[in-house]
Amino acid sequence: MLLLALVLGALVGSSHCADSESSARLIVAKNVLNQFVVENKDLTIHYTIYNVGSSPASAVTLTEDSFPESAFQVVHGLSSIKWKSIAPGTNVSHSIILHPLKSGNFNFTAAKVTYKASEDGPVQVAYSTAPGEGGIMSNKDYQRKHSPHLVDWGLFSLMCIPTLLLPLMIWYRSHSKYENFKVKKN
Repeated sequence: MLLLALVLGALVGSSHCADSESSARLIVAKNVLNQFVVENKDLTIHYTIYNVGSSPASAVTLTEDSFPESAFQVVHGLSSIKWKSIAPGTNVSHSIILHPLKSGNFNFTAAKVTYKASEDGPVQVAYSTAPGEGGIMSNKDYQRKHSPHLVDWGLFSLMCIPTLLLPLMIWYRSHSKYENFKVKKN
């Protein structure tokens, strides 16, 4: 009886897998491409949609609602984009460039993708990976940590000149005094 139940379960599972593999399946990745996210500097978000199914996905729509207009300004790209279809075994990508308008912590949540797994099938919903919470650095802090500090180094060099020049002058006087003494002696 147990053996019959296992065989029946395996057959039902394999037929379910065969049905699901004959349709499209989308995997969506969302990545923040910047090493540092800084207020009022470009922030690039890259989306990649993979079709790992055996049939094309049709009426694919990527919608990004996690960047409110009060906190981000869209510089380039679209927050909602459509593809007629994505062939099996292929991928498509999309990028959007934003300017964060204020600093602080921000939760980069998932983007929503809707598609039809088959031409006459129902609309399915998929969500992208979520990069998670990240800090948006203020421009002042970024400049403090990552600028070349040319003025600071210039002032430091000017302050080092007296400490280097004074011993050099003392050495040169004594050296020239003894050199002149050697020349007179010979």
